This record gives sequence, C-alpha cells and structure tokens, in this order.
Amino acid sequence: MTALTSSAEKSPARKTKLAGTNKARVAHTKPNGSFHYNPRLARPRTRQRAAEIQAFGTIAKLPNGLSETICRESVGRLNQILVDTMTLRDLYKKHHWQVAGAAFYQLHLLFDKHQEAQAELIDTIAERIQSLGGVSYAVAADVAENTNIPRPPRGREEVPVQISRLLTAHEIILQEARAAARKAASLGDDGTNDLLVSDVIRTNEFHVWFLAEHLVNTPQVIAR
Repeated sequence: MTALTSSAEKSPARKTKLAGTNKARVAHTKPNGSFHYNPRLARPRTRQRAAEIQAFGTIAKLPNGLSETICRESVGRLNQILVDTMTLRDLYKKHHWQVAGAAFYQLHLLFDKHQEAQAELIDTIAERIQSLGGVSYAVAADVAENTNIPRPPRGREEVPVQISRLLTAHEIILQEARAAARKAASLGDDGTNDLLVSDVIRTNEFHVWFLAEHLVNTPQVIAR
C-alpha cells in the first residue's frame, strides 16, 4: 500500500464495503471468466422516493452572467406565458377534434398545424426557464390552476366561436409576452427578450392573422 492511500481505504470497514461492491459487480461471472445469469442485475428498482432536488419558485444559480434576482423575475413571467401557451396548445387540439361545417377539412389541418407550433414554443419556453436556473410548470393540474385563459366548455362549438376563443387566448399571451419582453430588456436579460420577440410574439401574431381572416364576412360567389 502506497503512502498516497487514504486512511478510509485502509480501514477494515472500508475494505469490507469495497469488497461487497466488487463482489456485486462480478457476481455475474464464473471463476473461469465466462458469464452466467444474475437476476439481481436486471431487476428494476421501482417505487423509489426522495426529496425534491429543487423546489418550485427557487433559482439554482448558474454562471450565466445574470443575477439571481433577474433570473427569478424572468422565470416568473416565463412560467405564466408557459402555462397559457400550454392551454392554447390544448385548445387548438380540442378544436382540431371537434371542428364541424363546410370548412372542416381546412380548419382540421390548420388547427393541428398551429397546435404543433405552440407545442414547439412550450418546449422552448420551458428550456429557457430551466437554463435560468428555475423550475418550469409541467403538468395539467398546475396549468389549469394558473392559466389566464378562460376554460372552454367540454362540448362542440360553432366554428366562429372556436376561432374567437382562440383569438382571445392569443391576445392574452401576446400582451403578456410584450410586457415580459420589455421587462427582460430593461433587466439586461437579452436571451429571454430574444425568445419572447423572435419566437413567442412572432408565432402568435402569425397565428392571429391566419385565424382572424376566417371571420371576415366576404361573399363566397357574387361580389357586392
């Protein structure tokens, strides 16, 4: 044993522990080096429980050049936009399934396309929250409790009502995103500002345009 060996490694208890660990690792081999089945190695360790590694609402400070206070403020605003975007995504999927009428095919596809774009935004926003050291909302119960978007009825609605409901949701998110972008810029959080302007605001404005044009009452056959 060399002089660099720690006292812990020299102790009998440590030696016993290491021996047990090594024995478990090589238990699947025979003395001659051939392999045989050891069920313990393949058995999943289920029903595990432990304390959270980070509580919701806290910041795990990362070396990102931003203060913990700035990160906390940005995370709070991003989480609100996140739950509202998750609600809008689900609203699009609801209308995708339940749409009816002469424009069924076109709207069925359009609602699904917008839903996919909102799903991408959700992932982008959530990852930004985590990269700031925060914890993002993630499950439906938290979304339902914290969203600012009114809950729709469970039943089917007429197309103009569906579109109007979607436009209201978009406007709520756009108002939140613009306010959050201005605040992020004032705090020097350029990454959050860029995400909100380049991704959230532009995507939602584009969706608003596509939806709102369906509510223009133009003649279908004879011009007036």
